[in-house]
This record gives sequence, structure tokens and C-alpha cells, in this order.
Amino acid sequence: MDLSHINEILSYKLITVSGQAITVTHLLLIPAVILIGIVLTRWVAKLITKRLINKKVDPNIIHLLLRVFYVIAMAILLVTTLELINVPITAFAFLSGAIAIGVGFGAQNIINNFISGWILMWERPIRIGDFLEVEDAKGVVEEINTRSTRIKRVDGVHLLIPNSKLLENTVVNWTLIDSLVRSSVRVGVAYGSPARKVADLIAQATTEQTKIVAHPAPVVTFEDFGDNALMFEVTFWLDSSAEGGLRVMRSNIRFRLEELFEEHNICVAYPQRDLHIDGSLTINRE
Repeated sequence: MDLSHINEILSYKLITVSGQAITVTHLLLIPAVILIGIVLTRWVAKLITKRLINKKVDPNIIHLLLRVFYVIAMAILLVTTLELINVPITAFAFLSGAIAIGVGFGAQNIINNFISGWILMWERPIRIGDFLEVEDAKGVVEEINTRSTRIKRVDGVHLLIPNSKLLENTVVNWTLIDSLVRSSVRVGVAYGSPARKVADLIAQATTEQTKIVAHPAPVVTFEDFGDNALMFEVTFWLDSSAEGGLRVMRSNIRFRLEELFEEHNICVAYPQRDLHIDGSLTINRE
């Protein structure tokens, strides 16, 4: 096969769009341009990401900028491809209208989630690294995509939550403003225990924990005269970005309380009942 036959094959007209002939050359040129464009886009995205990370830019800002960059890059790639094959964009006006109508009827949820994703990335009510409580699920935000948000639950399971659900429903963001969270520990001691001394020991066990913030300071309250115990509660603020830190801190306080109560002979109360027998007992010896 000589060069003239090759040129003839490459010049063969496949279809005509708005008066412009699409040849085999154009057909081969389309995947080549798209491949080069995708590779170049990814390379530029990695370069931008690396420079922004070196400048210690917020990961949420980086994520948003990359999304905007990808949208602009894909639009440029599409226009460039059409220009190279001499196809005007106006040729797809009717097709675009038909697609828009179909999308409007059949993909409302997808569009809703797409727009919601951009709102989340722009307004940033939820950010990467935030600890969220969505209905019965608790976890850390790992990635905000255009359709859904990926959350790693406290038990290690990954959840994909539609973006519209995060905007339309009540979401508890533990770390929206800061990572300070409040918790408390309740304990009951036996009647007859020195109440002031017990309060001092509870305060000591709490303030000894280094992760508990000094301002606002922990507060110990004498809650009630219970059925079987004198009830105390200590409320404290902890710098923690996850629920697991609260559980560990409450456990540490209880461990320390048990040691201090043992040193000062203070007994943790347990349920007690007094049994009164009215009448006499008859013992059958048979």
C-alpha cells in the first residue's frame, strides 16, 4: 500500500455535520487529542496540588480549586477537539437541548447532588477532616465529591452519603468552629462519705488529664441525694476531633477516681435494700 492509498483512506468522508465533513483523520485525531489533554490536565493538577501543599494551604481550598480546574480543563479540551476537526459548537445546540430536557426529567437527583456538592465545597459547612454525626452514623469526612461525600465511620466502615442529604437534613458537625467538645462523668459514693473531700478528689482526677482544657475549667457539682448514693458529676471540655477521644478520657478519669477513692477509703455506692419481715418464720425440718 503506497502513500496515495493511505491518504485516500485518511481522507474518506464518514459523516457530514453542519456542512463539515468528518474524515477518518478526524476520527483518529479525536482520541489522540483527548488522551493528550487528560494526561496534561493530570500533570498540571499534580503540580498545582504540590505547590499548594508546600504553601500549607487548607486541604478544602485545594480540593475546591482542583474541582474548578478540572471543569475548566474539560471544557477547554472539548472546545479544542471540536475546533481541530472543524465542527462548530452550534452544531450540537439541538442535541444539547434534548439532553437538557432528558436530564431535567430523568436525573433530578443527580443534578441536585451535583449542585449540593458545589455548595458544600464553596460554602464549606462541612470540610475534609470534620467529625460528623449524620442520623445514626458518626465519622470523619475523607472526601467531598460532586455527587456524594465519603465518610469513614468510627468502626472503620466507609459511607457514601449523597450531598443533598447533608444540606437538607440536620447534621451535627463536631469540629465546625473548633475541636472543643464537652462531656461529663457521674459517680455515686456511699452515704456518710465526706462530700467536700469527694468533690476535691473528682476535681483532682479531672484536672490531672493533660488533654482537658483549663479554660473553661472543669466543674464538679453535687447532683442529688440518690436512693443509694450521694451523686456527683464533673463537666469538662476536651480538645478532641472524634468521639473516641471522649470515651478514652472518661475512662481515664474513672480509673483515676478508683485509685483516689481507694487511697482515701471512699466507697463507690452500690444498690442496697433493707428487708423487713412482718411475722415469724416457720422452719420445716422434715
